[in-house]
Amino acid sequence: MSERTVHRSHDVLDPATEQLIETVQLADVDRTDQAIEQASVAQRGWAALAPADRARALRRFAEVVDAHLEELALLEVRGAGHTLSNARWEAGNVRDVLAYYSAAPERLFGRQIPVAEGVDITFKEPLGVVAVIVPWNFPMPIAGWGFAPALAAGNAVVLKPAELTPLTAVRLGELALDAGLPEHLLSVLPGQGSVVGERFVTHPLVRKICFTGSTAVGQRIMRGAADQVKRITLELGGKSANIVFEDADLELAAAAAPYAVFDNAGQDCCARSRILVQRSVFDRFMERFEVAVQGVRVMDPSSPDAEMGPLISAGQRERVRSFVEGAAEPVDVLFRGSAPQGAGYWYPPTVVRPRSVQDAVWREEVFGPVVAVLPFEDEADAVAMANDTAYGLSGSIWTRDVGRALRVSRGVQAGNLSVNSHSSVRYSTPFGGFKQSGLGRELGPDALDSFTEVKNVFIATSE
Repeated sequence: MSERTVHRSHDVLDPATEQLIETVQLADVDRTDQAIEQASVAQRGWAALAPADRARALRRFAEVVDAHLEELALLEVRGAGHTLSNARWEAGNVRDVLAYYSAAPERLFGRQIPVAEGVDITFKEPLGVVAVIVPWNFPMPIAGWGFAPALAAGNAVVLKPAELTPLTAVRLGELALDAGLPEHLLSVLPGQGSVVGERFVTHPLVRKICFTGSTAVGQRIMRGAADQVKRITLELGGKSANIVFEDADLELAAAAAPYAVFDNAGQDCCARSRILVQRSVFDRFMERFEVAVQGVRVMDPSSPDAEMGPLISAGQRERVRSFVEGAAEPVDVLFRGSAPQGAGYWYPPTVVRPRSVQDAVWREEVFGPVVAVLPFEDEADAVAMANDTAYGLSGSIWTRDVGRALRVSRGVQAGNLSVNSHSSVRYSTPFGGFKQSGLGRELGPDALDSFTEVKNVFIATSE
């Protein structure tokens, strides 16, 4: 990773008010080394515990998180600008992921493989120390997606939250100790990517890195990890398509579309930020879509009625604005929703029509409340347009034709697709992307495979 100025502390600001919440001390290389070495010691003791004891410890952790759901949610509202309803879901997701993987230690099965002249068995062994690097857009759930299966598989975890949003990760680390997890088994290290993240890549005791963030940083981590053949899971960018066919329920598709892209102010790698509408129903869809966009409630995220809050920072707002107002030839803004004025990093829900599929707003990840809309002709055209991207994370397909739903689902190159909905992530099913959207899969029953090594043992029985 590139050299940057090293900072010793970071001021966490409320994105809705720009007010200081807390100043967080940042870890340096020495503190990072110490945490990794302590984690390595803690991991050996953790892996030696009976599987039932590790399972009980993870269930206790889930119970402690459950007892602090509202505290964690309110902390995320202030620290990340998430709406209260979203933040409550996110805290609950940490609890649910811990509960789900608490069943894993006693079910981490190997196999007996038939061979001649002996018995062959396999074991799933923990890797050791796993590093989890968390982004600022979903600080709580993405932390849980990394540490829960890693701990369940017998590993220790060192976790670096994003500099902008460290508060809930720090609190989860405290709650892990309150739940009775061994000291140093889950260490939270607020810090810069060029310091803490870089050391995760280069330290020989870190045997795997889970990274969620930009494709560019993921590529640098991948290059660095190659030096030690270090295991990696990468969940990177997206430019997902929302495909609406002429036989779809247009009322439902149009009403749902804003929440597929404007949720979390568009700061979501799964955001369906390209809408493809069959030309024969384009105008009818857009009439309904405009009403739905203007109905999105953008307000103080602490309000129970809020459906969208602010962007995370002033810099992110300027980046989003540049796709709409900063282009050499400004895109055609079809309509906008509303947003508060005054303090806070607000940007209104915005719908644009690109001049062509080569426009930056159509091809690049905006990571904000901006959606681009274009028509398509037929099924083949829709699939070709959806796949004309470097990314392949998620997407939606709206049609009443089951055969078409299956054909298009198989044709679209993306890891997570929804038919007549916008759901992408469930903790019980795999999550990850095609192409430059990432490498590997998180969540679901198979996630533990990426936190273990398969060991094969042959026992001779012949005399």
